[in-house]
Amino acid sequence: HPWETVTTAAMQKYPNPMNPSVVGVDVLDRHIDSSGKLHSHRLLSTEWGIPGIVKSISFTNLVSVDERLVYKPHPHEPDKTVLTQEAIISVKGVSLSSYLEGLMANTISSNANKGREALEWVINRLNAEIEEFTASARGTMRNSMAAAAFVEK
Repeated sequence: HPWETVTTAAMQKYPNPMNPSVVGVDVLDRHIDSSGKLHSHRLLSTEWGIPGIVKSISFTNLVSVDERLVYKPHPHEPDKTVLTQEAIISVKGVSLSSYLEGLMANTISSNANKGREALEWVINRLNAEIEEFTASARGTMRNSMAAAAFVEK
């Protein structure tokens, strides 16, 4: 999809049926840098968010995930967007850190696929809203033109 469509959808990505555990998004910081790039630091609020084993053994204060998504217009095809996604998983002071990091990596990879599906869902919803608005506007214009023609006669 074009960059404008994808970035609009990305800002409206949650909530969605593909990621039902995400119940909200808080924008911690949003600014445009000197080169015109938008930076948005958001915190996702989840029902569970991290693998159950991590929560069940109280490692939530020892695990952090920093995810970065970069959307760029495709350099040669204006109807496409390039998404680069990375996640840095940190597990502190735990003997099972490599196991937990692997578990988190698998969860993040699965959620990344759901995230792309969610963007498609939002884009389809936005396109449907645009079509509905356009149809409504055409109907209003037809009615106005018909009323004007009736008044003139």
